[in-house]
Amino acid sequence: MHMCMEWRNITFDWNRARAFLVTAEEGSYSAAARALNMAQPTLGRQVDALERDLGVVLFQRVGRGLALTDAGLDLLAHARKMGDGANELALAAAGQSQTIAGTVRISASDVYAAHLLPAIIAKLRKSHPAINVEIIASHTTSDLRRREADIALRNFRPAEPDLIAKKIRDVPARLYATSEYLERIGTPKTPADLSRAEFISIDNSGMFMRVLNEQGLNLTSDNFPLFTENYLVMWEMVKQGLGIGVLDGYIGDAEPRVGRALPDFPPLMFPIWLVAHRELASSKRIRVVFDLLASQLAL
Repeated sequence: MHMCMEWRNITFDWNRARAFLVTAEEGSYSAAARALNMAQPTLGRQVDALERDLGVVLFQRVGRGLALTDAGLDLLAHARKMGDGANELALAAAGQSQTIAGTVRISASDVYAAHLLPAIIAKLRKSHPAINVEIIASHTTSDLRRREADIALRNFRPAEPDLIAKKIRDVPARLYATSEYLERIGTPKTPADLSRAEFISIDNSGMFMRVLNEQGLNLTSDNFPLFTENYLVMWEMVKQGLGIGVLDGYIGDAEPRVGRALPDFPPLMFPIWLVAHRELASSKRIRVVFDLLASQLAL
């Protein structure tokens, strides 16, 4: 039996509920207004109006910030369900779109965004000029379920069941440095010789050092005087002769200013996965971009 909702019981504007949710998530009217791209006074009026509609006080001032009242805290969980429902509706609608026009957002690391994607996007623009592309260059994993991106390049297989993923290939990551730097440290010929080298680290957890040591090197923290989370910054530092860095071998071997630090050293292998939300698989626009990325990245 189909149960009908009693719509007359819903007496508030759903946009006001969104204003409340984003304000609670962001912690202030100013941050929420930026997130929603609206004026702060407008957002404040929406939250005030929701309080009047519901007959409760949702926030209280604490210094320069906001804090949820007990009533606001109780209602926040319901507002989040509304937000998730709206997001699912948007995903479902996007998946039904058969128009090869509009925007596709692609998330990738900075080095892939700079070195791999431009040539592929150029081909896409020639074949489908009505598709606009937004590149999100970040090492932070984009939440595809919340539409932070439509497609993502990742180095791991996603575990979420509502994501679809295609493994493109395994990539060899190699050690690179300028010839001048290698001569300066005595032109290493064995892994043991690299113990006198300086490396540019791209992670501060020590994992990079541990992985290299598992491959036969004998490195300590003294071998890592330089650190950056940005691969492009690391790569420029390598090209300036500041030390040894690791990068996708297909990109590194194409750079004439550097060479392999130890040509016979086995590469560190890692996968490239192309990921999208399952709802978007039926979107022709997303499918066109996904398939082009898959074919070009596999070359």
